[in-house]
Amino acid sequence: MNFSEVFKQSNQLCKVSPDGKYLATCVQYRLVVRDFSSLQIVHLYTCLDQVMHMEWSSDSLFILCAMYKRGLVQVWSLEQPDWHCKIDEGSIGLVSSRWSPDGRHILNTTEFSLRVTVWSLCTKAVSYIKYPKACQKGVDFSADGRYMALAERRECKDYISVFVCDDWHLLRHFESETQDLSGLEWSPNGCVLAVWDSCLEYKILLYSLDGRLLSSYSAYEWSLGIKSVAWSPSSQFLAVGSYDEKVRILNHITWKKITEFEHPATIMNTKAVVFKEVEKRPVVGSEDLSIHQLTVDNSLFSTQSKYEITQLPAQVPVIKPDPERANPKIGISALAFSADNRFLATKNDNMPQSLWVWDMQRLSLLAVLEQTAPVRCFVWDPRRPRLALCTGNTKVYLWSPAGCVSVNVPVEGSFQVQSLFWHCSGSSLVLLSKEHICLCYVEAEEEK
Repeated sequence: MNFSEVFKQSNQLCKVSPDGKYLATCVQYRLVVRDFSSLQIVHLYTCLDQVMHMEWSSDSLFILCAMYKRGLVQVWSLEQPDWHCKIDEGSIGLVSSRWSPDGRHILNTTEFSLRVTVWSLCTKAVSYIKYPKACQKGVDFSADGRYMALAERRECKDYISVFVCDDWHLLRHFESETQDLSGLEWSPNGCVLAVWDSCLEYKILLYSLDGRLLSSYSAYEWSLGIKSVAWSPSSQFLAVGSYDEKVRILNHITWKKITEFEHPATIMNTKAVVFKEVEKRPVVGSEDLSIHQLTVDNSLFSTQSKYEITQLPAQVPVIKPDPERANPKIGISALAFSADNRFLATKNDNMPQSLWVWDMQRLSLLAVLEQTAPVRCFVWDPRRPRLALCTGNTKVYLWSPAGCVSVNVPVEGSFQVQSLFWHCSGSSLVLLSKEHICLCYVEAEEEK
């Protein structure tokens, strides 16, 4: 495993282009584009204010930079660095900005979700979509980029509109059987739209492209409901995480529950492996303490760690949530399937230091990773069954069916990994600290 030098970034704005060739970072009001293989700067753009959001177009030719406080969006071209575009939403304000799948239209949501404005970069035409709903995930595009589903709220009811992205004409408009729609997401094959209610009611609805209700699922009533939803890449499974600390798996044929995964405080499952991170502080002798090492070699004092396999039954550290506070830290807040559909990783908020990995072929618990600090972020390798995670310290952790490894980030000063994501090739990881980024090059052999 090798690491690059450290580069600056702000607001965690760092994105790899969809074709994998470039790395874009924002530093205050500057946009820096680097060649991913050499890390040399190829373009440097200056925006009108501090960038709050940055996004690549699908063809990697344009970059959108949004400055929400000013109601501004600037678009930069990689092919023609002199060309640029400025969109000013004026007094109506701006709360979100994103590309359409064709990379030639920009969708801006105004303050108070009064409307969505669709701007065309080619024709300069403007379209307006009224009544968008302000919710957790109110807009989603199908994987092939042909359709957009939009949640709407009018006359105290939830509606869903399906638009064709070519010319933005309305394909379907129908009322959703939700009390207070919280999110919607297309299946990866684009055939089914999953729609779920707010946490006050456990309800998930499955609609076809033409607006027919295929199925409705509710696990229980009168208690906090759905917290997270994830499709498997094959569209065969829909995983629903809830406040009762369980994940329910629905199948794509009958849309009924085929199994549920519990997150118990005591792990009895003899087929599961519990990996526990154990920290070890290095003992430093006086002969090691040269002035040079004190200033340069931060790794001299950094805590090393390794994983040990815990004997079963094993206890998982549990934090009791405060019932008096809103959004209690309990239940399944994050779910992610591996690219080959074989594994599902889950995080239960009242067990913040543990990450659970489930075998989707046997529908059983495979592994639990017990960290020394709460898990901040976890992401699957897009090419292999390999999971990377971070806990806000100076280490990056990898899990694969072969086992676990903990690696210290060997950079000058303290690089505390707040979040991370994979390059589309699966050959490297981009690590983000509060104000810096670092690349971690992972060899394919390391999973063996």
